Amino acid sequence: MPQLSDMGKQLILLVDDEPDILDFIEYNLVKEGYDVRTAENGKDGVALAKKLTPDLILLDMMMPEMDGVEACTEIRKTTSLDRTIVAMLTARGEDYSQIAGFDAGADDYILKPVKPRVLISRIQALLRRKKSASYVGGDYDGTGLMIDPERYVVLLEGKELSLPKKEFELLSLLASQPGRVFGREKILATVWGTDVVVGDRTIDVHIRKLREKLGEHFFKTVKGVGYKFVG
Repeated sequence: MPQLSDMGKQLILLVDDEPDILDFIEYNLVKEGYDVRTAENGKDGVALAKKLTPDLILLDMMMPEMDGVEACTEIRKTTSLDRTIVAMLTARGEDYSQIAGFDAGADDYILKPVKPRVLISRIQALLRRKKSASYVGGDYDGTGLMIDPERYVVLLEGKELSLPKKEFELLSLLASQPGRVFGREKILATVWGTDVVVGDRTIDVHIRKLREKLGEHFFKTVKGVGYKFVG
């Protein structure tokens, strides 16, 4: 359960090694009614995340002691943080940098500098999707695959697999209607949301990860359209 303040506010953890940025973002988020905690390096950020179980973590990419990718990877290994949203905050916009963040389990990627209203809008969209996300899991006869939406885990032939949040949501979406072809726009809108700008390669990376973990045979690529679950 996310730890809320006495007023029931949503809890956001900011992790950045630049005090001015921390103060600026904290001020704007508090003004919007969020409960905000801060850390100035990745190591302290991970420790605080495990202690507080925030609703959302804004994680800087470049930090001392433990960078954002390493911190995100450590966060995604922590079962109690399975439903915590992680958004990478960085001045680096290269594709490989974004892919590294998503591979580590990040839900979003926000480029600096960002205007306060834009940042607030992105955060609100991420938290709305967390609240409303409810995919229908299933027991797929003959495949040995079961999806447990309550615990965010997958059972494959009796073996429990813990997937990063976006991989789980993508699998749940595709498996909710086996045989249906989901177009890229539908996948992006449902899993990442219309307020988040990600490219087609993001979907491809997540599908590749799912194939590696579950098996090639579960997913079929429909060229020029999207993907379908063929369990």
